[in-house]
Amino acid sequence: MSVEERLLSRVESLVLTLTLNRPHKRNALDSHMVASLKAALLKARNDSAVRVVLLRGAGPDFCAGADLVEMDHINSMGPEKIHADALRLGDLFVQMRDLTKPVVAAVHGRALGGGCGLATACDVVLVQEDAELGYPEVHLGFVPALVMTVLRRKVSEGRAFELATLGERFSAADALAWGIATRVMPANDFEGSITAYATELARRAPSSVALSKTLLYDLDSLGFKDGIGRAAQINVAARLTHTCREGLRRFLARKRE
Repeated sequence: MSVEERLLSRVESLVLTLTLNRPHKRNALDSHMVASLKAALLKARNDSAVRVVLLRGAGPDFCAGADLVEMDHINSMGPEKIHADALRLGDLFVQMRDLTKPVVAAVHGRALGGGCGLATACDVVLVQEDAELGYPEVHLGFVPALVMTVLRRKVSEGRAFELATLGERFSAADALAWGIATRVMPANDFEGSITAYATELARRAPSSVALSKTLLYDLDSLGFKDGIGRAAQINVAARLTHTCREGLRRFLARKRE
């Protein structure tokens, strides 16, 4: 399979669907696929036809994790190459968070290791009810290091420790209960459910969504008082948008009728 075919891209109803396309490898993440994802997100940043990014996997699984053949090869090249390889995926996670448009993961089948990490790094995680997830790196003597930065923000400290050190697989219901999944979707209408969710999200005012995402993640590094200050700045920015002004005028006009 050529590098170009490893990520499929389609825009419909303001939703950019990016599909990991290595089904024969259970969509294992290699450097080419990570680079393709970065390029697609960069292009989506200024594309007015895109309001939501929907991340999917081709075939029976979402993503089985890192390409272990490539990892083994890079491991033989020394610490500098290993560090650069780790930062490639880490930079993707940062790019996903910095993108002001929502990134939604649609998880079916198995999402394991780096694949589960990729889903966890998304703003919204929709999981098919019979999906299987996990961070099994410990079984290889490895560590889910990069995803820990995201995971620690979504689950309790004890849960994050257990997920990383036991490496057990868990269900969609567990993912929802622990805060990893946003919603669990029915298996018999997964396609329709995720499409409806992404399309509905795309209908929301893009400026409101962008400012909400920006504030949410800005608060990570701020104390309470500084957080209130940052929230006030976002409040000003939102109220000065054309969308907010028109929305208020429409609402007040209806009230007078």
